[in-house]
Amino acid sequence: MPSFDIVSEINWQAMDDAINQTLKEIINRFDFKGIKVEITMDQKEKIVKISCSEAYKLESVKDVFHQRLVKRGVPLLAIEYDEEEEASRSGGRVMAKVAAGVSKDKGKEIVAYLKQNAKKVQAQIQDEKVRVSSKSRDELQETIALLKTQESKFAIPLQFNNFRE
Repeated sequence: MPSFDIVSEINWQAMDDAINQTLKEIINRFDFKGIKVEITMDQKEKIVKISCSEAYKLESVKDVFHQRLVKRGVPLLAIEYDEEEEASRSGGRVMAKVAAGVSKDKGKEIVAYLKQNAKKVQAQIQDEKVRVSSKSRDELQETIALLKTQESKFAIPLQFNNFRE
């Protein structure tokens, strides 16, 4: 029976490159002279932490970071920011969760959506992916097209791989 997997993968090397390029650009910008900016990534925890010694510059740092992510092909849907916190003195910091892998909750959303809208496919959650199978290859291709149009609804980047006959 034909099947494929729905996954949400992030290129961590591209993410690291984007962080390094962001820091390099900020060091050279005139409006950031004398301002300490730090961006760290924890791949195991799937977290990016951005801190700045001036809280009002935090949005500018995030904008530069977003530009670098887009240039490297990392989807912005993969980044979900928490509330900004005050750091020491006038500084600020923000934590961002990186959506790598389909969580159980998102997997349930995808399965429920497919049950409602794609009647002839079966979907099941397997670890950090969702396996979709059907008797017809055409049904699977229609399902992929349907999910591509609804990607922003699930708020995670979706990739489709492991297509099998």
